[in-house]
Amino acid sequence: MPNEPHPLSRRDALKRVIGVSIALSSLDLNSFGAVQGIGTDPNLHKKEIPWPRVLTAEEKRIVAKLSDLIIPADEFGPAATEVGVPDFIDEWVSAPYELQQKDGKVIRAGLAWIDGDAKKRFQKGFADCAPADQTAILDDIVKDKTEAHKKGFDFFKNFRDKVTGGYYSTPAGWKAIGYVGNTPMLEFPGPPPEVLKHLGLA
Repeated sequence: MPNEPHPLSRRDALKRVIGVSIALSSLDLNSFGAVQGIGTDPNLHKKEIPWPRVLTAEEKRIVAKLSDLIIPADEFGPAATEVGVPDFIDEWVSAPYELQQKDGKVIRAGLAWIDGDAKKRFQKGFADCAPADQTAILDDIVKDKTEAHKKGFDFFKNFRDKVTGGYYSTPAGWKAIGYVGNTPMLEFPGPPPEVLKHLGLA
């Protein structure tokens, strides 16, 4: 069933949060040390994570719909919800680190904004709107650079980055972009001819 998120365990979600965080060029690695009020980072060998997830059920519904609009199922791979992106987003905005807390404020405010815009325009919350209406809202956010949609654009850009980060940190995401790293090879055939041609080396 579309938009039925695949559940992701707390530990798996947090591993992906940490992995994506480290990959961000703006990351201050010191933020992964002790955080006042929670102690050191959680032990991923244990079941418990020392903070609750913060997204409400309705926020998670909006996250799921938005995630699958950004990365739908196609010939390259499954939809974002099928690889646990909503749980990844929930873990991201729930983590008590400076970067995640800052993003959490933007994302949760943006979810409220986009839901309010849907109710104003279509008399339904965003998650209950028809796909065409959901797409229309996103089109306006991206195309309309006026002050009326600035908050929506800032949110959507941040949210889109988190969805793609969560998606492409999974095996399904790696396969979708043709990533074959960490695979043993008997020999290295060298760059493909089209790459050499593009670089002016062939």
